[in-house]
Amino acid sequence: MSVLTVLAFLPLAIWLYLLLGRGMFWRARERDDVQEIPEPGHWPSVTAIVPARNEADVIARSIGTLLAQNYPGTFSLILVDDQSEDGTAKISRELDASGRLMVISGAARPAGWTGKLWAMSQGIAHAAKEPCDYFWFTDADIAHAPDNLRRLISRAEQQNLSLTSLMAKLSCTTPAERFLIPAFVYFFQMLYPFAWVNSAKRRMAAAAGGCMLVKRVSLERAGGLAVIHNALIDDCALGKLMKAQGPIWLGLTERAVSIRPYADLHAIRRMVARSAFAQLNYSALLLTGMFVGLSVMFAAPVLLALFGTGVRLIAGIAAWLVMAASFIPILQFYGRSPRWALALPPIGLLYAVFTLDSAVQHWLGRGGMWKYRAQVMAQ
Repeated sequence: MSVLTVLAFLPLAIWLYLLLGRGMFWRARERDDVQEIPEPGHWPSVTAIVPARNEADVIARSIGTLLAQNYPGTFSLILVDDQSEDGTAKISRELDASGRLMVISGAARPAGWTGKLWAMSQGIAHAAKEPCDYFWFTDADIAHAPDNLRRLISRAEQQNLSLTSLMAKLSCTTPAERFLIPAFVYFFQMLYPFAWVNSAKRRMAAAAGGCMLVKRVSLERAGGLAVIHNALIDDCALGKLMKAQGPIWLGLTERAVSIRPYADLHAIRRMVARSAFAQLNYSALLLTGMFVGLSVMFAAPVLLALFGTGVRLIAGIAAWLVMAASFIPILQFYGRSPRWALALPPIGLLYAVFTLDSAVQHWLGRGGMWKYRAQVMAQ
């Protein structure tokens, strides 16, 4: 057997490892609706903290779902207006007649802090003035089912979690979203297999920034958000910080949904490019390795299937089919046809291009753009 023939089986070997040896990430089984969690005998106090910058188009719906939570315990809400220029704070103040919502004006970001973490830390400073057992960090473009907080607390109390996080279901209606969004979640699960994140036996840690319930005493014991003040991928940094304090849990959900659509390909590119190069530790060497690896994973099976012969053809087809099979569960979660699974190779290569764009933006000094503001770069 020639060296080229042996190499032809490399993509298949990679995909078999991902299918069987990466925490079964592709099955998308870590969800908040697969088991009934008993409710606690005592409902702890919770303060929701919402960092918001130029969110006028979605803030009313988002805050409305928070105010509509049917939580039996003490629940308050703080919105930190991060120097918005579109009336976000004014709209928010007009939403609540019950007095549960406090809108505070965020101070200028200190050197070394990322914008979102600075806004969150200001919310904590205000929340800490009153008794509070949990902080619930949620983005201003997330809508929640009325029972979401109730179920989050039930899980956190029953499993004694320091952090409970849900990956909000992203918008998947525009053509660009239908093509690319399920793969975004698929790749996130590949990087951070949820079963490994949720296992006390594994060091793997992550969280999804749209919905994170944090036990106050654990966060204070960890040193607070100041410990990760310059983290661009703030949710995963918080997940790592909190797992050092106790168990954490991350899962898919339909109880928290993103209400901001990505209108086109460029909008998704900007979303990915904001932090993709940070995931590679700003390393040109790792960027090169990523391109080589993704070419082997996604391009090679297609080329072998289309132009190979004999066992090379079989190896290419097998790798493509294994890859496609692993993509089907998340496609089904997003209501997409399993036939789209065969399109994973070009989708994967497109995400590689987005990562390259992330590196270019970083080298041009425009890295980590959030709401038209470049963030600090931890290197």
